[in-house]
Amino acid sequence: MLALLLALHTAMAAQQQSQSPLDELKHRIEQAASGNKTSQLSDDKIIAGLKEALRVGTGNAVALTGKPDGFLKNTAIKILLPEKLRTAGKTLRMVGMGSQVDALEVGMNRAAEQATPKAKQIFLNSLARMTFNDARQILTGGDTAATDYFKRSSSGELTTAFAPIVHQAMQNVGVVRQYNQLMKNPMLTAVANDKSFNLDDYVVGKTMDGLFYMVGEEEKKIRKDPAAQVTPILKEVFGRMTGGK
Repeated sequence: MLALLLALHTAMAAQQQSQSPLDELKHRIEQAASGNKTSQLSDDKIIAGLKEALRVGTGNAVALTGKPDGFLKNTAIKILLPEKLRTAGKTLRMVGMGSQVDALEVGMNRAAEQATPKAKQIFLNSLARMTFNDARQILTGGDTAATDYFKRSSSGELTTAFAPIVHQAMQNVGVVRQYNQLMKNPMLTAVANDKSFNLDDYVVGKTMDGLFYMVGEEEKKIRKDPAAQVTPILKEVFGRMTGGK
């Protein structure tokens, strides 16, 4: 009997330990929504806990992307040549123009790395607008529900903020000059004549894709890793040592 009780206690402890911070907050937000006073957390406190978790997560994503090699050395988000140029790019490498192709690719990634720090304040603005209903939807949604929220609430502002930074950065690092030189190559005549393609728009779009990919990765960590409790409010809302108080 003693052995059985010990085994049951161990299993319950392991289950509690495996519960993620957002699982814990999801439980508490459901308690609050149902009027269960045992949660001992106000709506404001629950929202504050979620916002703090997402502030940390988006801050990490911006820090990881907005630095030298943040895009270039991350194979998951590295900005490659535009699809229309990739086949021609392989041909250009074969005829000794690989350095020009590489320079263009590096320049696009450098532009993205210079633009993403601007996202930090934009994400904070989005968090400031978050409602209790937004928080509930995030907590009861999928692994990237918060990332989807940021896409809906921030994409327009991010695009507006990134566009001039990307344009200026590409001018500064020579991307526009390199691109124009490549377009003079006879093998790229079809691409050069395609007036629907805009290099600035392409890089801004890929910068957004890479940033939101990293935000999504950080969100998954928050949902799974109790170590995300890195500030006092997170410890209060998510903490285990208080026994869920």
